[in-house]
Amino acid sequence: MDHYKTLGLSRDATKEEIKESFRRSALNFHPDRHVQSSEVVRQRAVLRFKQASEAYEVLIDDRKRADYDFSLRRGGGFGGWSGGVSSSSASAGYAGRGYGRGGGSGGGGGYPRRSPGGGGSGLDVEFMFKLMTTRGFLLSLAFASFLLGGAVFAERSVDTLWKLNNTGKSFEDAMESIEKVRTKEESN
Repeated sequence: MDHYKTLGLSRDATKEEIKESFRRSALNFHPDRHVQSSEVVRQRAVLRFKQASEAYEVLIDDRKRADYDFSLRRGGGFGGWSGGVSSSSASAGYAGRGYGRGGGSGGGGGYPRRSPGGGGSGLDVEFMFKLMTTRGFLLSLAFASFLLGGAVFAERSVDTLWKLNNTGKSFEDAMESIEKVRTKEESN
């Protein structure tokens, strides 16, 4: 399912155009407008409403839209994006009043889904790369590196200072020399 075609938009549509197109689609296909229609018409309206809701949810959010556009450019296909909802999940979503927000078994949302029983290790390398390149992850990594580097620096500094001031002496030897200095000062 092409979200742009679903809402009748071009790829460079603005947020205002997306909102207006969704509003028109929602008014035309809202399930409550088709209560008196035949079962087939009602199911089609529910399906179109859910598709329009999913398209709006993806295209109005800048990050989801960028991911969606990237998946379109990458292979011309839709990558891991859900291909809409089936008519059976559309009626299940309407029965639960879930409309376009993932209320049925087909769900909305728009983020990539793995097919059940799909092979592979279950490790989504692209998702992991996106996660590791987010600003929050990188800032946390930088902060942790700074703390770890500071701890290593502090430990090495203490050892270096000890060795500088106490060449060849153990702690006990250092304590004995301090005691000797104190007794000399007291005797003077």
